[in-house]
Amino acid sequence: MNGFTGQVWVLSLGAAVCALVMVRLLAVRRTAGSSLTGAVVLTLAVAAIPAVRGEPPHYVAGVALTAGGVVAVVWATGRSRRHRSARRSALADYEAGTAAVPLFAALAERDRLAAELHDVAAHRLTGIVVAAGAALRLADRDRTGDALRHADEAGREAVRELERLTELDATAAGFAEVDALAAAHAVDYRRTVDKAPAGSTEATYRVVREALTNAARYAEGATVRVRIEPTDDEDKSEQGGGERLFTVTVTDDGGTAVEPGLGTGRGLAGLAATVTATGGTFRAGPHGEGAGWRVRAALPAAPALPLRRWPLWRGTVALDYALVALAIALSLGASLLSADVPAPFGGLLPALVTVVLSGLHAVPLAWRSRAPGRALAAVLSALLLWWACDRTGWTQPPVSDIFLVYGWVELTLVHSVGVRLPWRRGLFAPLAVAAVGGLALASGSGITGSRTGAWAVLAGVLALPALAVWAWGRRTARQHERLRAADARRRVLLDGDADAAVSAQRLLFATGLRDTALGHARAVVAAAEDGDLRGVREEARAGLTALRDLLSGLHAGDAADDAPPPTVSGITALAARYGAVVRYAGARRPLPAAVEVFAYRTASALMAVGVTLTVRTLPDGVEVSGPAPAVPSVERRLRALADAAGGTLSTTDRGAVRVWLPEAFPWRSE
Repeated sequence: MNGFTGQVWVLSLGAAVCALVMVRLLAVRRTAGSSLTGAVVLTLAVAAIPAVRGEPPHYVAGVALTAGGVVAVVWATGRSRRHRSARRSALADYEAGTAAVPLFAALAERDRLAAELHDVAAHRLTGIVVAAGAALRLADRDRTGDALRHADEAGREAVRELERLTELDATAAGFAEVDALAAAHAVDYRRTVDKAPAGSTEATYRVVREALTNAARYAEGATVRVRIEPTDDEDKSEQGGGERLFTVTVTDDGGTAVEPGLGTGRGLAGLAATVTATGGTFRAGPHGEGAGWRVRAALPAAPALPLRRWPLWRGTVALDYALVALAIALSLGASLLSADVPAPFGGLLPALVTVVLSGLHAVPLAWRSRAPGRALAAVLSALLLWWACDRTGWTQPPVSDIFLVYGWVELTLVHSVGVRLPWRRGLFAPLAVAAVGGLALASGSGITGSRTGAWAVLAGVLALPALAVWAWGRRTARQHERLRAADARRRVLLDGDADAAVSAQRLLFATGLRDTALGHARAVVAAAEDGDLRGVREEARAGLTALRDLLSGLHAGDAADDAPPPTVSGITALAARYGAVVRYAGARRPLPAAVEVFAYRTASALMAVGVTLTVRTLPDGVEVSGPAPAVPSVERRLRALADAAGGTLSTTDRGAVRVWLPEAFPWRSE
């Protein structure tokens, strides 16, 4: 019979080990929801065995608590393993892709300079051609004088703007510049928006300037209306971003084209890229029944950036709550497994007090990662309260036994304090644990003689392991700091390479600019000073032609065979290859390397021809949103990707998906 019992015990132990291995594998290989379901099912199955055998309810509850605590820790460690593996994979991709960062930074700078060149030179030179052409047709002396004065002023402005085009510290245009621009063109203008982010006001200026330039080219004599107004609700972001928007609308009722060949063919495309990069939408096309035209941009007025809260099963938070479950399981679960409950607690009232104190002693572990100092203070307060209740005889087992068995709770929090808090503030932790722990042990029944002396001796003995655990935490903190410093150094070197590539691109651009549009702009000024109106027009037209050729040259020779770097900035180059659009919202700032890679992977999974994606930088991470994929496997891939990064995937009522990726990654645990 004993041999049979031993075999049953061995088989049960083997089954338990296999079940725990299965839980860990699920946590490592599956998302939080599916693996957590498996862990709960296993716990219920274990608890069902004694229930089927007819064991008392307290015994079944003890089995459930004990099994749940062990399963929770195994599941949480598996989740941590999943996150660490995802981080290693992301960092490997980042290291492999950083070689392309300087190249694509140079390409992005080239595109920016090309857009600026088009906006600045085309606007000024087109106005000169239009005014000069009209004066030459009318052959009016006063009109000719006005055209020459305009050419002189506009030409000088073009020269100044082109000369400072490559400066790094150019100031973004605001609404005051938009007002002045509209007044200079004498259009029907109304603005009812007072404040907006700098990127939105700069985009507003560019939209209005390009639209007025096109109206002068192709709709001479038309009535032009410019409106800058708050948007209606139906104009909000398709991804449901929740930003407040305003619209910039420029319309004309049709007119006649001044002269053919004045445009570069890139103005509206450049505007669309500028507007979408700020988080807005852009449309341009025919308007009304005649030959009218409308340009309309919706831009962020005040982006709403809500903070995200992690679900309880994410990252270090999951491990914290798993430790809570383990502490409760080991304290209450083991006692409930006794055959004479509530005798181990000393009666019903002491049992209730013990249950409450056990919870107070365990629950603060949930704050281990976020507020370890407060968590330790709460645990020590619960231990002191237990000591006080023990002195009145309200609790069983005594507080000395509790500290001997469950002192790992205090030591766990001491380690967290060492990791999270500066040493001057954290040094109190091991000393406080030694003092309170010594008091708890000195109250035990086995102590004879002076309890005060025993408390002093026991506190001194406890101080040694407590200080050792705290020093271990400090060492872990220094390791984390070294890793962060190494990452910062790597980013500085990478940014330096990118800046060098950008500077080289700017130098190349400036060289081409001096030989083309800038030279013709100076020639326009010289012709205006000489009173040569025909020369003014020819030089301005030549400048526009040279501008078109320069822009075509700048857009040639893209790195079509090179993969974009797996970064947030690389998403723009990826979108260009798909014919998609990426919008950026929120304040752009450096992000951890792994976050950059996960954002890039998310955008890559959502990318399709013609879609618009939004990349929103939040105070606590980054969010990538876009139209929901039509293929279910893509959504499953997105969900797994978000889960591995410690983030979330959600859907909106507008048929879009959002993937939130936290900046404070869950694998940065002790």
